[in-house]
Amino acid sequence: MSGISTHILDTSAGKPDVGILVHLFRADALVNSLITNTDGRVPALLPHGFEFTAGTYRLLFEVQGPFFPEVTIVFEVKDALAHYHVPLLLSPYGYSTYRGS
Repeated sequence: MSGISTHILDTSAGKPDVGILVHLFRADALVNSLITNTDGRVPALLPHGFEFTAGTYRLLFEVQGPFFPEVTIVFEVKDALAHYHVPLLLSPYGYSTYRGS
């Protein structure tokens, strides 16, 4: 199954980050905006009917933290038949990410 998903974990609290607004862009065009669910996930960021193609994508997370008001992750889609899971591990003064499965 192809597509893009994300998951936000608040590492300082040891729990999912619920209710965070996440925007997905392809190049500079807004593709979709969704809010993390009760498990801190957005399981499907691509809207129905969207043509998923190779290219540069950007996730913008409106985290409203004490130091980072937002976090941006830019990544490259090489294979539009693959699934891209991009988790965000968040703490008040830092964050990390990786390509998940």
